[in-house]
Amino acid sequence: MKIGRLEKECRVFLAPMAGITNLPFRTVAREFGCDLAFTEMVSSVGMIRGSAKTRSYLDSTPEDRPLGVQLFGADPAVMAEAARIAAECGADWIDINMGCPVRKVVKNGAGAALLKTPEKIRDILRAVRPVVRVPLTVKIRAGWSRGTVNAPEIAVMAQDLGVDTVVVHARTADQGFSGEADWRIIGRVKERLVIPVVGNGDIRSASDALAMMRASGCDGVMVGRGALGSPWIFREIAAALSGTAAPDPPTLSERRDIIDAHLKREVDYAGEKAGYRSFRKHLLWYTKGLKGGARFRHAASNWVSAGQMWEAFDSFLSEENNHLE
Repeated sequence: MKIGRLEKECRVFLAPMAGITNLPFRTVAREFGCDLAFTEMVSSVGMIRGSAKTRSYLDSTPEDRPLGVQLFGADPAVMAEAARIAAECGADWIDINMGCPVRKVVKNGAGAALLKTPEKIRDILRAVRPVVRVPLTVKIRAGWSRGTVNAPEIAVMAQDLGVDTVVVHARTADQGFSGEADWRIIGRVKERLVIPVVGNGDIRSASDALAMMRASGCDGVMVGRGALGSPWIFREIAAALSGTAAPDPPTLSERRDIIDAHLKREVDYAGEKAGYRSFRKHLLWYTKGLKGGARFRHAASNWVSAGQMWEAFDSFLSEENNHLE
């Protein structure tokens, strides 16, 4: 599938995740076969005010392309101006967040709260589409609640207003990230659209990705939490989609090399202290599936430096009985 004018064929996406999908993590994911990636969620208000922190979310490199910038907000004029600025700053496409269920976002009428006011979605898309020439996508949820599932109708409206691709997270906003994603809603959206549909929700393995595509007919898949601590999921999905043999999971030694390379990217990007703080959560995710991992993660509160973290991690890996579970 292709997104609008983008030349790159793409089927496997990295989801935008606040505090996670910064430049270092995106480049790690791309090395493992992620086709397209997004910035962290970017405030439209922060963008037009010229906030240095907000603009830093758009930091990129030639290896980090194509790159989508995901904007959130509720004011059509502000969203349009933020999209224009993001495109001028080099965004390869713009995504509008209509699915974030986090309280501090929805309380201002943004994110998944937009699903309760389709007329506001219409106004935002009418404002944004004319001011950007790059592709425009939207990321939605099934609906605000189980009783108000409206993803198919929202998706049709988005297509009619010039959106190039719709991403559907198959949970309602009131579910948050609990319960199971209902992939059938992705299929209902796909049945009504001509533009590509990307499915999201509960993809934790290559078999999950294939099952979602078979169940819904979606054109591509977006991986979020399933990539945390296991960015190699992208190469596994790519192999499954191409019908080639599944790659072996990384050995303990290979996993350490991946972790080391990721930490170095974080430090090179943000400096030693900030880079370590940003990376620490990733190390905890990387130890999932390792024998004794829970005990190791519990001890993490005692670390105060990258050196201490590495000492603890190397000791953990060298334990006689440690192995992949």
